[in-house]
Amino acid sequence: MPKCLQTGPVACLFILLFFSARAHVTRIEITKVESPYNSGMVYGAAGQYERIFGKAYGEVDPNNALDTIIQDIKLAPRNAHGMVEYVTEFILLRPVDISKSNKLLFISLPNRGNVFPADTALLKRGYIYLWAAWQGDIIAGNNRLTINVPVATDNGREITGKIRVEYEVNEPTKTLVLSSGYFNGATHHVYETVTTNNTGLVLSKRVHEADERIAIPNNDWAFADCTTADFPGIPNTTKVSVKGGFDPNYIYELIYTGKNPLVMGLGFAAIRDLASFMRHQVKDGAGNPNPLTTTTDKSVPVKAAIMQGISQCGNFTRTFLQLGFNEDENHRIVFEGVNDHIGTRRISLNIRFGRPGGGGIQREDHLFPSNEPPFTWDNTYEPISGIHGGILEKCIKTSTAPKIVQTFSSSEYWQLRASLRTTNSYSTKDIAIPSNVRVYLFNSTQHGPVEMADKVSGFTTNGNSYTPYLRALIIALEHWVMDGKQPPASIYPTIAKGTLVKHDKTSMGWQGIPGVLFNGNANDGPLIDFGPAYNTKMVTGILQEPPTVIKDKYYRVLVPKVDADGNEIGGIRSATLQAPLGTYTGWSLRKEGYGQGDLNGLNGMFIPFKTTKAERIATNDPRLSLEERYQTHGGYVAAVTKAANSLVTQGLLSPEDAANIIAAAEKSTVLQSK
Repeated sequence: MPKCLQTGPVACLFILLFFSARAHVTRIEITKVESPYNSGMVYGAAGQYERIFGKAYGEVDPNNALDTIIQDIKLAPRNAHGMVEYVTEFILLRPVDISKSNKLLFISLPNRGNVFPADTALLKRGYIYLWAAWQGDIIAGNNRLTINVPVATDNGREITGKIRVEYEVNEPTKTLVLSSGYFNGATHHVYETVTTNNTGLVLSKRVHEADERIAIPNNDWAFADCTTADFPGIPNTTKVSVKGGFDPNYIYELIYTGKNPLVMGLGFAAIRDLASFMRHQVKDGAGNPNPLTTTTDKSVPVKAAIMQGISQCGNFTRTFLQLGFNEDENHRIVFEGVNDHIGTRRISLNIRFGRPGGGGIQREDHLFPSNEPPFTWDNTYEPISGIHGGILEKCIKTSTAPKIVQTFSSSEYWQLRASLRTTNSYSTKDIAIPSNVRVYLFNSTQHGPVEMADKVSGFTTNGNSYTPYLRALIIALEHWVMDGKQPPASIYPTIAKGTLVKHDKTSMGWQGIPGVLFNGNANDGPLIDFGPAYNTKMVTGILQEPPTVIKDKYYRVLVPKVDADGNEIGGIRSATLQAPLGTYTGWSLRKEGYGQGDLNGLNGMFIPFKTTKAERIATNDPRLSLEERYQTHGGYVAAVTKAANSLVTQGLLSPEDAANIIAAAEKSTVLQSK
């Protein structure tokens, strides 16, 4: 019999509560309060909001079975009672009158420390917004949220290890910080080189990812800063410089020995523990009140919680669930709902010297960890790697699986292997989606919709917005979690329907557009072996650098089929896509001088239609002109109106957003007389 039970039930309860409190958020510190928020703006029935800034001090038991998965947790410094500490910054946005909230805690994960703005429509519904830092390698500045995590040591001695970094620039650059990369930069913590002597090290360059690496002579590069001095510059343990500068046409790769790894897996525990505290605890261990309580009502006004992760934060949500962090240390579910938006893979947070901001796309960071199986939500056998499992494997065992809305842009199919989440590994048949998961593709959108000139591709990027449709699905997830109301059925391309196809011109139905290069490039890739100290299934451990590429084991991806205009089918077709003004892609190609022919990051293209039939014939454009489609401005507005109203009927667009979309069409200059 456990000793606590021998002392009587009251003493046992005291001991259990004591240890429970020790293993959670120990103290909440409020650093600033803005009340009312946003100059007192009233958000519907929820009224005015207030914004609270603070820090959560937490500690984790390195021997707790829920936390032993954290990489290097046993090598982290401990406080007086044997716990590992962290401090995370947070922002809370709550109705001033908390009784007007809808009792839903909505955690929006910061991307590289940057906070996504609150959605006004959700505030009007009474959402309680919470942003909290989780990425331990983010440097403070420019309002970024940060989390302070410890450095792992070997009984006080520095830990060192091999670190592989790839560098790309869009303009000639003299010096880069060692942490730089396509997705990382000066806002990230730098793992210092143990020496500025580059003897025995190799900095290489290549034009395309698969090209042979060309070693740069050691006399032509240095661990140095050349921003204020000519090469070889001033020796620096955190920077690297190349004689003549880094060239936008090349991928550069460096493997060096770094030191002092951060215990970044604590970011998972921080999100778990802070969310659990906000949901259940009236006060912290120091007696400070939960900022969701009031002086007159000490109860916690939260019925359920949803976590939204966008892009790399979507990868965080998948890994958070897979590693079992949706179970708090009192064995309760943390999040009843999850929106994994434009994040298809997992995140390299729980890795020694990990870089959670990395990409793993066709050109950039191609051989980067976290793009490996398991790919699927449900447990499956993945024959190429031999791995059996799924993202929800632990959640299923502990009855902590949330309701999930996974949303993709088109870029994820081209660059982030989204198709492998709904097909088998050989891309020959569809697989079943679990009943607690919905999957939606926003057809013909790019990772982050914006219309702007892109000098790397030479085209305008794709501004086809998925925002109003994502908003509708978030509200559907709210109803699913809070009321048990089923959301719309999944809408994504499939092999069975012929809408998910190989990425060659014929299979896609791509007819070609004058001046637009198409080469069928997508992010296929080999199986990668990161060595015996790395657990591929759990995306945890110590990487072997460089990894071993297993060329005879290969993953082939599929992409959405397109219509005669080059616009995708099989997913959610926005009002923009149903009444198009051009071709909208989730991919673009790099032009000469920038690694020509490779995929261009996560950017797509907008290629407008010609206005008249004569103009399109003169340019050999096979796509119908605006006049041929709509005849007049009124015809265009009618097409937009029909599409928007249909999307409202399907539950994919709110009436308010439909009205805004129609109004924008009416105000547009499409086919307006000059």
